[in-house]
Amino acid sequence: MRRTLAYRSLALPFVLVALLCGGCSVIDGPVLDPKGPIALAERNLLFKAIAIMMIVIIPVFLMAAFFTRHFRGTNRKARYTPNFDFYWPAEIVVWSIPAAIVIWLGVHLWANTYKLDPYTEIDPSVKPLQVQAIAQDWKWLFVYPEHDIAVVNELAMPVGTPVSITITSDTVMNSLVIPALGGQIYAMAGMQTRLNLLADETGTFWGRNVQYSGTGFANQQFQTHAQSKEDFDAWLEKAKQSGKALDAATYESLAKPSEKVPVTYYSGVEPNLFDSIIAKYAHNDAMLTPSKKKPEPAE
Repeated sequence: MRRTLAYRSLALPFVLVALLCGGCSVIDGPVLDPKGPIALAERNLLFKAIAIMMIVIIPVFLMAAFFTRHFRGTNRKARYTPNFDFYWPAEIVVWSIPAAIVIWLGVHLWANTYKLDPYTEIDPSVKPLQVQAIAQDWKWLFVYPEHDIAVVNELAMPVGTPVSITITSDTVMNSLVIPALGGQIYAMAGMQTRLNLLADETGTFWGRNVQYSGTGFANQQFQTHAQSKEDFDAWLEKAKQSGKALDAATYESLAKPSEKVPVTYYSGVEPNLFDSIIAKYAHNDAMLTPSKKKPEPAE
């Protein structure tokens, strides 16, 4: 009877953990449930790294359980060697296996880091959709230069079409991430970075800034809509009919710190807006605030 109660008490924590995980929908999280080839490759890389580390983690837990039971106080058959201090076979195992795992992980991650370079085009034979992402306080502005539109806090893309996102910041450092489609990449003032993504099924995916950037950081989020070609064309038409133009004066007002800005569409974007934002930080003058710098003409 006591043994049965003991087994039940040991099983209780595992049951509680399983229930908590089920309630939080851990398995359905965007990292473990990718919606594009980049996120899928990153998830598989995560699983491979975990599998490699299990080579040492599982034996450690098994030996911990074995030693705890074998050398318990009531086991008179356990060998007691208080002066034991060195055993070379154990030293070899203790040091060689972790070293081999670190080397294996290093080689594995090194190769896949180049394979998943965010600057590399997903399919060179297909022309990607060009998007310019500009981080502000505390919102995201997405410009579609080929369609002459811009959108605040909303990103849309056709399913099956590669998207090439050029990223910069008009404030402090930010970091853009859409977990269901790919990993994060930083946005820095005066510089541009790039992220290539592709959605292979329709849906609405959460994105945000994951680099702390001030009081409005928690609300700097947006929705990404992966749509059919017809729905994406309709979305473009909706933006073009907004009646609002993103000229220099409108952009200056938009760039001021603000939180929970609703989705806003602009039809007609200031020429070379993205390049001028980068250019105004080119002098690297730390004493001037962004609003005091004058944009220079793009080259």
